[in-house]
Formats: sequence, C-alpha cells, structure tokens
Amino acid sequence: MILLFANGDILDPSWLSPYFDQATAVIGVDGGTHHIINAGHQPDIVIGDLDSIDHTLLAQLETNGVLIHRYPRAKNETDLELALLLAVREESWATQEILVFGVVGGRLDQTLANILLLAHPSLANRPIKLIAQHQTAWLIHHHSEIHGRIGDTLSLIPLGGTTHIDHTQNLRWDLHDEQLVFGPARGISNELTAETAHITLHSGQLLCIHTNRDWKR
Repeated sequence: MILLFANGDILDPSWLSPYFDQATAVIGVDGGTHHIINAGHQPDIVIGDLDSIDHTLLAQLETNGVLIHRYPRAKNETDLELALLLAVREESWATQEILVFGVVGGRLDQTLANILLLAHPSLANRPIKLIAQHQTAWLIHHHSEIHGRIGDTLSLIPLGGTTHIDHTQNLRWDLHDEQLVFGPARGISNELTAETAHITLHSGQLLCIHTNRDWKR
C-alpha cells in the first residue's frame, strides 16, 4: 500500500504503526511530513509547494536521500492533489491501494477539497481510502464490500447528483432500487447488522464513510 500524509489533524500517531509495517512507499504532502516524523518514520517522497514543512527538517530529509518534488505556490492543484496524481502515475504502484491520512482538521475548505478529490477523474478505478483514527472514507462507483463490526456506523452520501442504489445488504436500513438525492441527508448514520455488508449501485457514485462503533461521537 502507498501511504500519503496530508497536513490535517493527527493528534496521536501511535495508531499508525500497522500501516507503516505494510507500506510500499510513504509520501509526505508538504507539512503532513511532520506526521510521518512524529510516528518515528521517514518519508520516501516529499511533495508540494513546501510552505508548511520546517525547512531544517526538509534539508535534513534531502540530505538523507528523500526525493523532494517542489512546486510553485501559484498553481492550480492542491499539494494533496499533486501527491495523488503522482501516486497513480507510478507504474510500479499500479496495483497498490492508496491510503491518505491527515485529511480532516484545520481549514474547512481544505478538508472539503481533500474529500472531494476522491471524485477526481484521473483517480477513477484506483482503490483510494481516506483514513482517520476511527473512520474510513472511500468512493463507490459500482459495488463495495464493507468489513467491520455489528453496530458500526455507515453513511452513504451521493456525490455529483442523484445516485441510484440497486441494493444494499446487512444494513439496519437496507435500500432496494432506491435513489439518494444530492443535498438531503437521508443516507447518514446507517448501521452494520453483520460483519460484512454489501452496496451495489445502478448509477451514480456514493461517498461511503465507515465509523467504528466505539467512537462515541
């Protein structure tokens, strides 16, 4: 798996260890590089306009052989967008799942833009997930199998217009041949009734957010 670290909030890095153990590559997205260092690891790549990373740290990483991708501050893409595009262009990573950390927190516009990058046309058909300590988010185009625990929260949010759901299985409120309309919050706070659930779409796309039942929020 390919790990990307953006500059959102990660207050306790201790839960990240299992991901580093399985990583093929670790990419620091500008200031998100600090999360990697705080977790006791070094990135393979640092990318961005580099206005958020400590410059002493950056110089040290460059001395240590870390590959640095510098971009001007005046650009059309966000730093995370550049990092995701880099990850999907690398041919040797073509079969790798991409996990993105540090997506939420701080500026609301940045948080929303980070989430909506899942719908970027250049990232279609790549397995990309946004990971927080108690939550995972990904985009469903056709079918998804969800693994969790009974009582976990599952929210389904249509993106880009109306989504036609063919059927769901093993949710407290299963949907069959129904539409979720962009705007209303009907798909929020469903629940798993088994350790494995299924969602199959007829058309459209869904942002799926899986929340651990132990997180009391």
